[in-house]
Amino acid sequence: MMGIFTLNALGVFAQNKIDEERMQRDIEIAENIFQTLLRQEFGKRNFFPYEVDGSYMAGYGVTFRLPNDFNTPMGFMMMGSEPNIVINNGKNGSGSYSYSISGNGTNTKESTVVMSTDENKDDDEGIKLKRTNALVSKRDVSSNDSLRVLYNQRIIDASKTFLADYGDLIGQLAPEERITITNRGEGNNQRFWYGPDSKAPKRTMLTIDANKGDITQFKQGKLTRDQLIAKIKIVNTETLDELNPDLELLTSILSRLYEPDLSKTYYTQRDIYYERLKDYGVIYYMQVYSSNGGDNKSWNMPTLRLNDLDQEKRDAKVKELYPQFEKEIKENLLEYGKTLKSLKDEESVVINVKMTKCTACGIPSSLELSVKESVLKDYSSGKLTKDAALAKISVKKGVNQ
Repeated sequence: MMGIFTLNALGVFAQNKIDEERMQRDIEIAENIFQTLLRQEFGKRNFFPYEVDGSYMAGYGVTFRLPNDFNTPMGFMMMGSEPNIVINNGKNGSGSYSYSISGNGTNTKESTVVMSTDENKDDDEGIKLKRTNALVSKRDVSSNDSLRVLYNQRIIDASKTFLADYGDLIGQLAPEERITITNRGEGNNQRFWYGPDSKAPKRTMLTIDANKGDITQFKQGKLTRDQLIAKIKIVNTETLDELNPDLELLTSILSRLYEPDLSKTYYTQRDIYYERLKDYGVIYYMQVYSSNGGDNKSWNMPTLRLNDLDQEKRDAKVKELYPQFEKEIKENLLEYGKTLKSLKDEESVVINVKMTKCTACGIPSSLELSVKESVLKDYSSGKLTKDAALAKISVKKGVNQ
């Protein structure tokens, strides 16, 4: 697949001039290599319709994206001592899917598992499971959760090989830039499962991340392979079903803060959603807007109480508001994140924002803020000043519009 290549002009450092054509070529070659490794990991006869989508953001690095869980049709077979597995989504991305497991490996008995979900059916668990021959293999693959564990481990293994053996092929990355593999979409382009009453399966978040400097040191013989692998950061977690009142409260607070009558920058028209992830923390997803109208080339900006703006003036105002929006949402995360009580100190609070559209305005397409719960607690108790706490908020910007 043709790689998506973008440059964030705000993040380009003078000492790291990028040859765009070469970067494009390197990303496309890396996509092909990673896809090949994935096919090999799942078996050469595997049907693996996933396409790896790579993009570069100056100052951050290269991100290779995989489809998120149950968002596209998927099929694979695990050969050898593992069972053969085939997964198919419902037509047109519907909420139904099925998978079957047949034990053709050396450690299996012939067995079939058929699982289906249908959001239109009234079923307390949302899952119908039928099995024959209880033993499938030494591993329990009788449920979708177990299947996902096997699948994600194969992704992780292929990613480690890719980063260690081929990460250096993206030659223009600065030592502090990263190579990341993830099943998370940019911005809030995701499919969400929320609340204990959800009938959809759990979703996983998978991110494998390596520093280019560490990969270079390994290639130079300054790190062993095991030392490099130990430095690769892996997040492999899943959504949790329990309903936490404090998480719901922060959703309500953020929604109110960014209604047009209170916000002085951008605003939201849709519900803000959250995703509670095991041993990771919580991610809030929101989409913000700057204006409405445009049908007759006339725009209204509710937060500024401005009407009948032409395209040029509207875009200028949108661009002007961005620094203030970033500053305020960081402060809001700090001030109102203090209300959270159910997270562990090492877990994170993340706000993932899909930004208002503004062609050629030079503002990010998405913005992600992340802070540890321990930082919020230390700020609340007075152990950290506001400036010190703000400095601990990680900011990741999507590609520029």
